[in-house]
Amino acid sequence: MEDGNLSDTSNTDISDNLESVKQISSAEESLSHGKKLLERNINCEVDGESFVNSSNLNRHTGKKPFQCEICGKLLHYKYQLAIHRRSHTGEKPFHCEICGKSYSQNSQLVNHIRTHTGEKPFHCEICGKSYSQNYQLVSHIRTHTGEKPFHCEICGKSYSQNSQLVNHIRTHTGEKPFHCEICGKCFLNNGGLVTHKRVHTGEKPFSCDLCGKSYSGSSNLKKHKLRHIGKKEFHCETCGKSYFNNGDLKTHKIVHDGEKQFHCEICGKGFVRNVGLVAHKRVHTGEKPFSCDLCGKSYISGSNLKRHKLQHIGEKEFHCDTCGKSYFDNSELKRHRRKHVGEKTFHCEICGKSFFDNCNLIAHIRTHTGEKPYHCEMCEKSFVSRGLLNTHRRKHTGEKPYHCDICGKSFLWKITLTRHKHSVEKTLNNE
Repeated sequence: MEDGNLSDTSNTDISDNLESVKQISSAEESLSHGKKLLERNINCEVDGESFVNSSNLNRHTGKKPFQCEICGKLLHYKYQLAIHRRSHTGEKPFHCEICGKSYSQNSQLVNHIRTHTGEKPFHCEICGKSYSQNYQLVSHIRTHTGEKPFHCEICGKSYSQNSQLVNHIRTHTGEKPFHCEICGKCFLNNGGLVTHKRVHTGEKPFSCDLCGKSYSGSSNLKKHKLRHIGKKEFHCETCGKSYFNNGDLKTHKIVHDGEKQFHCEICGKGFVRNVGLVAHKRVHTGEKPFSCDLCGKSYISGSNLKRHKLQHIGEKEFHCDTCGKSYFDNSELKRHRRKHVGEKTFHCEICGKSFFDNCNLIAHIRTHTGEKPYHCEMCEKSFVSRGLLNTHRRKHTGEKPYHCDICGKSFLWKITLTRHKHSVEKTLNNE
């Protein structure tokens, strides 16, 4: 029995030893195989350069062997395909423990967390400016070097960032892929859409540290700050007019070009910019997507809403230095000043009559053409200008917005109020 037990024990030990040998052998074979993989070089057939794996070779040659089965996009690496698929599935497995926001990539989460911590680990060695992401630093350094490696194949214009080139190319193609779901307005890039949406929400996150005035976009704040400096560096070589920024100068130059390439298919009216055409079309459709959050009144454009809101504030910042009269915006003041100097720069080519501003000239020309694009929805009567239509509507609503501060009587038209006041003042003087 003892011999039998010894035999069984011996066999077990041998079996264990064999298993250990097999494991050691297998490990040695794996190690040997790994060494061979490390030692193996994959050569590029074009230039002979060597790579440790096929993925790096594919990157070098530009080959993209991994294809998305949903949209067909090709990628260099398998991990890129996995990340790309999340754009279709909406999967965002990386979560911020501070605010709960989720991301499809870990690198996006890392960058986001820096917005909480304020960490900016990437520093410019030239000026010391810091950034939260490396690509921001790379783009910034190009402002010092003047490098613009991204070129437009259509017009040859160059840019320091690829995103700038993408936006520029859309000016050639006319593509505006970012749409506002509230008013339908389209934009070249998402940044433009985000800023535009604040027109509807009333959000103004960018504040002036000099006067406290707030704006919906950082570019608007930048323009505003130039007014504190008071320097208009951009000059029109045609008329000598000066502007605080190049964007305003470019917009002004279109006036001299006289080219109105955007036309309304309903009434044929032309505009120098597409934004003007978009706002004009709402005259025909009756759409007024810009609403005042104070009184609920709606307007066809953001600029009209902005003018209206100034009336709630009651502050007329722009004053005439000749007669002291005040206005809500600078454009109204400029029109008023022309009355003092007698300047009528807008002339009718049909009868030669002149006007202080372009909108009065346009309304006048319609008396020649017979065009009346502004229609009353209550009685279908038509008018040459929006102002006449608004005045006409008061007949239906009974509104009398012009009040005499002497006797309290109200009037439909401003001119009637003026005549009334002269009559009252004359009567009082006679007494």
